[in-house]
Amino acid sequence: MSEILDDLHTIRDWLRWGTSRFNEAKLFFGHGCDNAHDEAAWLILHALHLPPDQPEQMQPYLDARLTHHERLAVLELLQQRIARRLPAAYLTREAWQAGLKFYVDERVLIPRSYFADLLVDGFTPWVDDPWAIDSALDLCTGSGCLAILMAHAFPNAKIDAADISKDALDVAKRNVTDYDLKDRVRLLQGDLLGALGKRKYDLIISNPPYVTAQAMCDLPPEYRHEPAGALAAGDDGLDIVRRILAGAKQHLKTGGLLAIEVGHNKDIVDAAFPELPITWIDTDSGEGKIFLLRKEDL
Repeated sequence: MSEILDDLHTIRDWLRWGTSRFNEAKLFFGHGCDNAHDEAAWLILHALHLPPDQPEQMQPYLDARLTHHERLAVLELLQQRIARRLPAAYLTREAWQAGLKFYVDERVLIPRSYFADLLVDGFTPWVDDPWAIDSALDLCTGSGCLAILMAHAFPNAKIDAADISKDALDVAKRNVTDYDLKDRVRLLQGDLLGALGKRKYDLIISNPPYVTAQAMCDLPPEYRHEPAGALAAGDDGLDIVRRILAGAKQHLKTGGLLAIEVGHNKDIVDAAFPELPITWIDTDSGEGKIFLLRKEDL
């Protein structure tokens, strides 16, 4: 370790070393970054207390020499990423969606939802007027990030955020508090729609567990640090989706919308529900990952 500290002096040195070591270790990326260089940059910026959401700010500092204490901090973080195969977000205790920072730890999935793109744009064109949304639900909320994005997207709406996991809701509570949204985002614990009572919504979104049994067996080590219950959804990945579709109608207002994220399972969904007039939504970050239905379609 002393040789490494003696040989690497600048941020540029550490960025090159970290990128090389990450590639050498064949790490898997997909929790905010998709390559070794960007993830090394993220961790280095975090260790140096520089804003990781603005990597361009690293440029003026690339040739700055680090103190001994700073080099130790960078080395520790990079080596933890390699040795433990922990996603970077669990090491830094923060994740980013739509430019907002959220606290995360191993109690919740790391935010990476395709819904973020839609909510930044106010869910257009499926929502004509974001100000007209009075009530909305984030089902299987996890860290609460989508509920918080919904509160920003729909300024007049009361948002419910439901999850079966108390641990996940503890994390969501922290994020809701951080964004001072306790008066607008209500956290509900229960098994899917069972947490809702007789509540009805203009919009329900859900990023539920949807990983198939085979895909669970094939998960890279990084994904195995996430809660399995927030990923696995039976042989075809649709166990939770079926339950949502079976009960969502009674919780939607007239003309209300239901949108569900299913990742790479588009073909499975189309085959499983041929009778439903499903609309597939494309976003900037993915095509055919979210499907949409109106109350009257269910």
